[in-house]
This record gives sequence, C-alpha cells and structure tokens, in this order.
Amino acid sequence: MATPSTSVADEPPASASAGVGEDEPLLGRVGDASQPDGRGLLSNFVLGTAAIAQAGIWILTIIVWASVFTKPLILFSAHPLLNSAGLLLVTQGIVVLQPTHTKAQKEQGTTIHTIFNGFGFDALLAGLVIIEYNKISHGGIHFESPHAILGLITYIFLLIQTLVGIAQYWTPSVFGGVNNAKKLYKYHRVSGYVILVLTLATVAAATQTDFNKSTLHIKLWAVLVTAVLVLAGVFPRIKKQKLGL
Repeated sequence: MATPSTSVADEPPASASAGVGEDEPLLGRVGDASQPDGRGLLSNFVLGTAAIAQAGIWILTIIVWASVFTKPLILFSAHPLLNSAGLLLVTQGIVVLQPTHTKAQKEQGTTIHTIFNGFGFDALLAGLVIIEYNKISHGGIHFESPHAILGLITYIFLLIQTLVGIAQYWTPSVFGGVNNAKKLYKYHRVSGYVILVLTLATVAAATQTDFNKSTLHIKLWAVLVTAVLVLAGVFPRIKKQKLGL
C-alpha cells in the first residue's frame, strides 16, 4: 500500500522506470520511440519506425546512384551523387538523435548528429558548387526550373539551420546563455523536419528536369514512394513534448 510519500501520483510512469523516458511520440505509446537506458546509439538508427525511413532513404540513394553510374560520367554527374549522399547523411543525423532522452544520451546523440549533418551539409554544398560551375561554364540560366528554385530555398534554410544549430549547442552565449538557447531548440527541430520535406520535394522536382528526362530517367513515382517511406519513418518518432505540444 502506498504511503503518503510514495503515493501513486508520485510514482514514475512504468515507461520511465523501464528507462525509456516519459515523452510520447506522435504515433505510439509513451517510450515507444525512446532509446532504452544502457543501450548504445546504434539501435537508434532502426528503433521503432526508423527502419521504414532507412528503407526509403537507402532505396532512394541506390536509385539515384544506379541511374548515374549506368550512364557515361560527366562533371554534372557529381551533382546528383553528392546531393543524394548529403540527404542520406542528414537523414541519419535526424534518426540517431530523435530517441535520446537522458542527458548523457542527448550529449552523445548531438555529437553524432552534428557529425552526420556536417558531412551531409558539405556534400550538399559541394553539389551546389558543381551545378553552379557547370551552369557558368556552359552559359546556362540559373535558378529557372522548379527544381532549381526549390533547391535554392532549401540551401538557404539549410545554411541558417546549420549555423543556428551550431551556435545553440556549442556557443550558447550568442543567445545570451544556455537557457535562452534551449528555448529555441523546438524551433530548430521543427525547421529540421521542414527542411527534410523540402529536400525530398527538390529531389522529386529533379525528375522533371530535361537532363533527367533525357539521360538519367529517374521516375517521379519512385522518388515519391521512397520519400513517403522516409517521412513515414521519421515523423511518427517526433516527440510532442520536444516541440512544446
């Protein structure tokens, strides 16, 4: 029988005592998308619905790389290769951090998140440099197609996201201290998911470019299906409490 000091109201939820935290994902029960205490970050890559996201992003990457490498390689070939690799890395950066809930997990997860996103951003930036150099060398028109416009918007958001994310965690004094920086975390998370959607939309738009229609032949339906898988694997793991909901 519970004493006044250990009443039912004061007892931790079963999920918390089991070491999976108290946060509830968008889909599922409390703790379903949380990294169990004592388990390494490696399991986060496939925990819960992450396996669906992994299937989607790897299939999408394979489709792009297979389409490129089965055609004669040119300078432009690096653009889809680098961008698809960047998207793959950024997706890994998201899924590895989502399930963390303890201080130690969050610190370790943020470090790995930063590494994945850092390499992902570098790959995406290199992809931008390649296409711009290719446009300049051939006298092409810049940012004319829906793919190019979406890509530019995505790059701008991604640059802001990267700079703010680094400042929030590594140099919080920029925002007046750790507490002020933490208040912005939920906005950083939301914008990260928006950027993921924008990036997938940019890939889908790429299937309608003249180069893809004449050379690569990547199908729009294939990109849409894999994009849905990625989002279906990532979104259900979103912790409502981390977004202030």
